[in-house]
Amino acid sequence: MSNEQLFNEFPPISTEQWEAVIEKDLKGADYEKKLVWRTDEGFKVRPYYRAEDLPDVGYLNALPGEFPYTRGTKADTNAWEIVQNVTETCPVKANEVALASIKGGATMISFNVSELNGADDLAKLLQGIDLNTVGVRFLHAKAYLPIVKEFVKYVEANGFDKEKVMGGTGFDAIAYLMRQNKFYRSKEEDLGEALELVKMTEEMPKFKAVNIQGILMHDCGATIVQELGYTLAIANEYFAFATDKGIAVEKFARKMECTLSISSNYFMEIAKLRAFRMLWATMLEQYKPQCDCAYKIRINSVASTWNKTIYDPYVNMLRTTTEGMSAALGGADSITLQPFDVTYKKDDDFSRRISRNVQIILKEESYFDKVVDPAAGSYYIENLTDSIAEYAWKLFQSVEAEGGIITMTEDGRIKAAIEESCNKRNMNIATRRYILLGTNQYPNINEQMADKVEKKVEETNPGLRRYRGAMAFEELRLETERQSAKTGRPKVFLLKIGNLAMRQARAGFVTNFFGCAGYEILDNTGFATVAEGIEAAKAAKANIVVICSSDEEYVTYGVEAAKAAKAEGFIYIVAGNPAEGVEELKAAGTDDFIHVRTNVLECLQKYNKILFK
Repeated sequence: MSNEQLFNEFPPISTEQWEAVIEKDLKGADYEKKLVWRTDEGFKVRPYYRAEDLPDVGYLNALPGEFPYTRGTKADTNAWEIVQNVTETCPVKANEVALASIKGGATMISFNVSELNGADDLAKLLQGIDLNTVGVRFLHAKAYLPIVKEFVKYVEANGFDKEKVMGGTGFDAIAYLMRQNKFYRSKEEDLGEALELVKMTEEMPKFKAVNIQGILMHDCGATIVQELGYTLAIANEYFAFATDKGIAVEKFARKMECTLSISSNYFMEIAKLRAFRMLWATMLEQYKPQCDCAYKIRINSVASTWNKTIYDPYVNMLRTTTEGMSAALGGADSITLQPFDVTYKKDDDFSRRISRNVQIILKEESYFDKVVDPAAGSYYIENLTDSIAEYAWKLFQSVEAEGGIITMTEDGRIKAAIEESCNKRNMNIATRRYILLGTNQYPNINEQMADKVEKKVEETNPGLRRYRGAMAFEELRLETERQSAKTGRPKVFLLKIGNLAMRQARAGFVTNFFGCAGYEILDNTGFATVAEGIEAAKAAKANIVVICSSDEEYVTYGVEAAKAAKAEGFIYIVAGNPAEGVEELKAAGTDDFIHVRTNVLECLQKYNKILFK
């Protein structure tokens, strides 16, 4: 059967016909509220897209490896570097970890060189690493010029081919400004160091001298649009500085790379990388570079730390897996997946191995490295790409109109904008509009982590500060663990009565709700009378009694239980938000109502204060 014959069996359906069916299924519900998603970035995402929705822009007809590089800078392969972060600062120990990681499949190593001193330390760090086949990055240096100077000497002394040496530094003077609210020395000196690094590594084309830290914004709570828009603005400051000093833009651009985050919003993250390459090329076009190499930015994608959790940490493996998939499908040039346990302890051989193996499986078993930009032509992803690009470009333009990223950082506007976004995201977590599995939804109630958390130095930067979305819930639950060791674990008794379906559903809700604070949940099959339930709560020595029933039955059972519970000294809570009988319930002694609109975090913080006072 030919394709033409096959598709004749499926008559075309118009958008109007689809919409008519949807409206019918909605049964009068608001289309926008039910089906249209407004992103944190401010644009709307429809429930479906068709060919007619593809934006009328030129890049849709471009191939991989063609301007504006939305589809990637690679034409024949989707290969990427598997990066292993080495957190050890001792050169000998770091070298041991690096060699084991290379043997385990890593093709690039990111070293923490904050404690590196001189040529001898560098030689110990790089001992046994073939720099012609394995890339190296130097991060967290107190000063990059001395390290890079010694690195160039090391490459020459050991006979490595400079054309093949790959990697780069973590140098980004403007990111330092954003964290510290000041330059390390001065704008002129710090940005001048970038020019020196470019000149110093000129003979190593694959070794990048400047690494724009877009991930910093993400880790502090920024949206995708802010991450991309501000990253472009940072790059533009470097280009303006370099060209003012007489450096050709292409000479500087080809020595730059960007480090961007990859989070769990699967399709948005794919679209983000595609959009960023297009925006980069669009920005560079204004400088009229003499070489196409300027348009081809190398993107290092690093799995988000913002969404990683201490509790139920193995879920972090699932998060990094989807993040690695997004990065690969989006065309990242190198990918760093954080070990699942870095939120609460120092990584180890096992967690590092898992972080590498995820990428190895994506390559060797799932063949993600074989197809360039498989998302191309997807109505949904192309529209996301276009929307992200549009909004990020507008933000970039507004930053430039306001004097540039340096000016806006120095007067506090960038910090204020990112903190505003962070607060909105935190509110979504507190109210469970955004789910962190195992932390603010479906917690492992009996999990104990307080003894496993290693003490970490808190950031005290006056500027941007890194943050994780789970931190407030984790502080709450860790407090429960510590206090419970002294006074006993709080007990929540489920007084299930009446309508079977409703009491079971609400019991499940309450279990998840108070489980997020680590309270002990006392479940049961239910009771025929309120008196039986209260007696059982007394016998269990409960602290909180939560009635689980239907709204209609709260007028009778709820009021009776409230009076009985208060007589026994219990905290008494109603699971639900009944439309009627609320005043009667309050008058009878009800302390609280918990439901899907409750701010879970604030509510649990309140009960921790009451129970542990």
